[in-house]
Amino acid sequence: MSKTPVLKIENLESYYGPIMAIRGVSLEVREGQIVTILGANGAGKTTLLKTISGVMTPAKGTIELNGENIQGQDADKIVKKGMVHVPEGREIFPLLSVKQNIAIGAYVRKDKASVKRDLEMVYSYFPILKERNNQQAGTLSGGQQQMLAIARGLMASPKVMLLDEPSLGLSPLLVQEIFTILKRLNKEQKVTMLLVEQNAKVALDVADYGYVMELGRIVMADDAKVLENSKDIQAFYLGVREENERGQRRYKQRKTWR
Repeated sequence: MSKTPVLKIENLESYYGPIMAIRGVSLEVREGQIVTILGANGAGKTTLLKTISGVMTPAKGTIELNGENIQGQDADKIVKKGMVHVPEGREIFPLLSVKQNIAIGAYVRKDKASVKRDLEMVYSYFPILKERNNQQAGTLSGGQQQMLAIARGLMASPKVMLLDEPSLGLSPLLVQEIFTILKRLNKEQKVTMLLVEQNAKVALDVADYGYVMELGRIVMADDAKVLENSKDIQAFYLGVREENERGQRRYKQRKTWR
């Protein structure tokens, strides 16, 4: 694994109008890693990814991709440099077919032979998309739409993927399936990943390194296994999730008693 960061952020600040959403964030992602960013709703995770990918312009700080400063550049130029953003909520084109959505991911590429090879690679990881090739994307299930969003991103032939809440709204079984595929893509296709997640357990299971955000700041950073075993992480993230699950079970039991 390379010792040089493929993605390096230093002292990044971003605003929504007068409100500072990102407060001096610094982090690194090394080639071949999966790095996760954990945090509650409103911590600034999505804003951070939007700023890195060029959707938002930072007010301060630097973003380096393969040693080149890219802060403030247009999002399409950043895609051409090898970084794609799979946004929260999937944001597929619902009225277009699966095939058309996937093709849009390769819009910046001119290498037709490589695009064809990558299409077959994508279908090998997501065979259900090949089966639904001509189906309107908006009629897919939530899990299939998430697969489509990832597949579309892969068609840009990225070196770095930014993934925002890929588990959002999915069943535990689908979450496990998608994260297994992400892990395979990282190992087999050498795609470096920066992953934003609220599901701390599944994120730390696949990640090499992790950061924790609160109120726009990084408050903790360490190897993923160290964070997974941290009492603070277990109490706040894993503990909250387990308590929610216990509450749901109690609610279902009360309905059964009635």
